[in-house]
Amino acid sequence: MAKGPKFELKTPKGTKDWQGKDMVIRDKIFSTITEAFKRHGAVTIDTPVFELKDILAGKYGEDSKLIYDLADQGGEICSLRYDLTVPFARWLAMNGSVQSIKRYHIAKVYRRDQPAMTKGRMREFYQCDFDIAGVYDPMLPDAEIIRVATEVFEGLGWKGRYTIKLNHRKILDGIFEVCGVPEDKIRTISSAVDKLDKLPWEDVRKEMTEEKGLAEDVADRIGEYVVQKGQKDLLSKLQADEKLMANASMKAGLEDMDLLFGYLEAFKCLENVSFDLSLARGLDYYTGIIYEVVTEGSAPLVSTSAATAAPPKSSKKPKKVADADEDRSSDPSVGVGSVAAGGRYDNLVGMFAGKGKQIPCVGISFGVDRIFSITKARMEEEQTAEQVRNNDVDCFVMAFGGKGFTGLLKERMSICSTLWEAGIKAEFLYKVKPKLPNQFKAAEVNGVPFSVILGEDEIAQGKVKIKENGLRDGHPEKDGVMVNLDALVSEVKQRLKRKADIDNMTRKADGLRVVGGIKDDKAKIEAIPAEAPTSEASASNPTDSAPSAEGVEPASETEKPAEESPLSQEAIGAVPAS
Repeated sequence: MAKGPKFELKTPKGTKDWQGKDMVIRDKIFSTITEAFKRHGAVTIDTPVFELKDILAGKYGEDSKLIYDLADQGGEICSLRYDLTVPFARWLAMNGSVQSIKRYHIAKVYRRDQPAMTKGRMREFYQCDFDIAGVYDPMLPDAEIIRVATEVFEGLGWKGRYTIKLNHRKILDGIFEVCGVPEDKIRTISSAVDKLDKLPWEDVRKEMTEEKGLAEDVADRIGEYVVQKGQKDLLSKLQADEKLMANASMKAGLEDMDLLFGYLEAFKCLENVSFDLSLARGLDYYTGIIYEVVTEGSAPLVSTSAATAAPPKSSKKPKKVADADEDRSSDPSVGVGSVAAGGRYDNLVGMFAGKGKQIPCVGISFGVDRIFSITKARMEEEQTAEQVRNNDVDCFVMAFGGKGFTGLLKERMSICSTLWEAGIKAEFLYKVKPKLPNQFKAAEVNGVPFSVILGEDEIAQGKVKIKENGLRDGHPEKDGVMVNLDALVSEVKQRLKRKADIDNMTRKADGLRVVGGIKDDKAKIEAIPAEAPTSEASASNPTDSAPSAEGVEPASETEKPAEESPLSQEAIGAVPAS
């Protein structure tokens, strides 16, 4: 009997398994984002992973082709959700009693996109959405959305390494109208402009004129506007253009942007904002402010002449075409596209509930997988990725003894129970008579900061030893400290708090260094402490920790700096502890 084709065990294209340290890093990203959402009063909801196909149809413009349709099995025709926004609008339409809500939702979505795994462009991926629904005074919720975005990326340690690009649908429509774009071509031309973050202007112009039939002079007039970017200076320039201000759509959009810039200034989040007339956002449901968050390297690498350059002839056998995962650059921050995006969509709920129930909405969606790819790449660049812990265990409970050693298994189990009841994370080795080196190895592999060590004689006296793992030779507590068993919980909590405080101070002082150059090189050099002692060197004297962090005195010049601790919070690089 002939054998069938060999089955290859793998995940589907554009998907991956998550495990180990990647899960730890991703969870830190989730917690940072969730904390920002909750800080602004958002509540969470959950919706099905698939929707009726008709719910999703016609909401995504040219991207509708990326929707995953489920096979017809004789029942309702369904599709996997493309985003979390349309399901949220459907939920609002179905719940008539809800007239306003500040909501967040973290869940997986699905797109039949061409994947680039190292850049976080996948077919199954997480989105973290924050939306404000309800009737409010103009631009107030919109400004808060941008403030939330700022808090998220500041919390992730991306200081200076991201830009929030802003534009307005009415401003775009006004530009198209003033430039002479026929009304029936406005949406399709807008879709072409939306590709300017991936393609040079020459390619976009060619699409407008050759593929979409726009007159060349009209395309050239559009080109004069969409290359412009700035902040209030660009706003003032557009307001001074009499031809633009005579257009009702443009005038309304500029009035909104004028309000928005004032509110962003009050929210103290203007620094990383760019008013960018090339931003179009391809989704059909946006009606007002639109925005994208991009990191450095997101601009296209293609030169203006690349589209017309002929490939060199070669007699050699052509090489295998590179996988899409390897496109453009091996740097995950290059070509990744936006890491967050959103805008105002005032009419989407009415598409489901009818014009009698229009609920204005504005929101933003964070792409966790793209954020993860960039974060991990920066950590590897800073050589901190290997320092991420696999788990959050605080104490490893171990035992030792001489001849006739029983293993003290039940005593270890009892102490673990005591620590668990006190909210302290603890583990022990699943061996009746474990060897001490094996127990220390288990603690070391997972980066557990403290060991609780039991000896038969000490247990008989009601005592145990607490040892902070990884202290340098010569440290007064290198071999541990004996404490009464009934004081174990309070001692462990006190030491955990002290270590966390020192690690946080170290992280703040080294914040500029761990994200790998968030300012110019001169600023980096000035901001980096020359030799910042870590938590291990500082455990016995907190004032000897990081230089000048919130009033902490710098370490003595004669003191030998300790090696960098793998357990400090800076070990997670761009993702601070939650």
